[in-house]
Amino acid sequence: MTIQIYNTLTRKKEPFIPIEEGKVKMYVCGPTVYNYIHIGNARAAIVFDTVRNYLEYRGYDVQYVSNFTDVDDKLIRAANELGETVPQVADRFIEAYYEDTSALGCRKADVHPRVMEHMDIIVSFIQTLIEKGFAYESGGDVYYKTRHFESYGKLSHQSIDELKVGARIDVGEKKQDALDFALWKAAKEGEIYWESPWGNGRPGWHIECSAMARKYLGDTIDIHAGGQDLTFPHHENEIAQSEALTGRPFANYWMHNGYLNIDNEKMSKSLGNFVLAHDVIKQYDPRVLRFFMLSVHYRHPINYNTELLDSSQNGFERIQTAYQNLKHRLGSCANLTHDDEQWLKVIHDLRDTFIREMDDDFNTANAISVLFDFAKQANLYLQEQNTSEQIIEAFLDQFEALLIVLGIEIDTEELLDEDIEALIEKRNEARKNRDFALSDEIRDELKARNIILEDTPQGTRWKRG
Repeated sequence: MTIQIYNTLTRKKEPFIPIEEGKVKMYVCGPTVYNYIHIGNARAAIVFDTVRNYLEYRGYDVQYVSNFTDVDDKLIRAANELGETVPQVADRFIEAYYEDTSALGCRKADVHPRVMEHMDIIVSFIQTLIEKGFAYESGGDVYYKTRHFESYGKLSHQSIDELKVGARIDVGEKKQDALDFALWKAAKEGEIYWESPWGNGRPGWHIECSAMARKYLGDTIDIHAGGQDLTFPHHENEIAQSEALTGRPFANYWMHNGYLNIDNEKMSKSLGNFVLAHDVIKQYDPRVLRFFMLSVHYRHPINYNTELLDSSQNGFERIQTAYQNLKHRLGSCANLTHDDEQWLKVIHDLRDTFIREMDDDFNTANAISVLFDFAKQANLYLQEQNTSEQIIEAFLDQFEALLIVLGIEIDTEELLDEDIEALIEKRNEARKNRDFALSDEIRDELKARNIILEDTPQGTRWKRG
């Protein structure tokens, strides 16, 4: 089976054929680190972390690069408001990014390049574009000559004539053409700056990714990814810059995750529905947020609200409980049963279905449905009178492998009998003190761990579900 990837460039699914057999060069546009990431940023981080996991599961050696934009207008404003330097603000929110994405089950990239650490290659890149006639200096700024790149608009599927409508030159800009975009911005008084052949200044937003992707992954990369909002102008401009410089395709596959809405409305600060991942994971298990994000195909829009998150929590707990039930039974079963081959086939068929769904443009929504099928079949097997250690281990091995692909970590330690008794005693004490909130919390915790309580006149009885 061959992995199929929907390529934004061609607007169709294509078989994935890497540049170098067995290896994948992947660049994902990272955040501008002036604040905590919002849940839209979190979706991109989770989606492409999962893509990376699956490519590795299928045997590829993935070189994964994701940048930090650590200097731009937003960072300068934040630094002024906080009375700090731009590097101080960037350092703090890069650490916050690592903390939040780690909680969400995302691994660090192989390289997280920062703009401030790559000024030499950015300046060199711009200088070469000027020498090739694709850029020009104007009053300390440097602009890209958009019309000189004949295939501009090929990613967003827009023509120059379509783009020309509504294009304008803002006050203070020194462009020759309204469609041109900044590669280098002259420093304003009091702003952070770096020296360049065109005077003190800093890079435009788009050039940084072109320069850093080339440094770490080469002239042509396999996969370039990011949120749908980056398709135009950011990724379109990256293509123009990179291909003008090298004369080669910048990326063979372009992947974009869909928008995230809040209660069916676009998330924006002006609507007051701007949600930070940092805040959500204080209220919800971050594993549940990841589970929720993967429950919808990455290219589709996803709607966020607390009811949907609660539903995802229930689904997550179903899968966790099935896994824990298998673990519980493992130490108390026979060696063989006459149905072993039949159950091994069930497990292998489920694994093959998972692979088929993920091969089809990383369809995590259907892959999660396969996890539910795993849970259902595992529970059916555990209802049998005689169970086999071989089959339970086969269930657990496949369960664990697929959970790792999706980046979903579950609690593997089961409550001991004495732990359950202690929690029941604590609940009884809470009921005696009329602390019903705590009593309900303990009951719910035990239920989530598949412990069923029955309150009787003789006291509370319990059993494992």
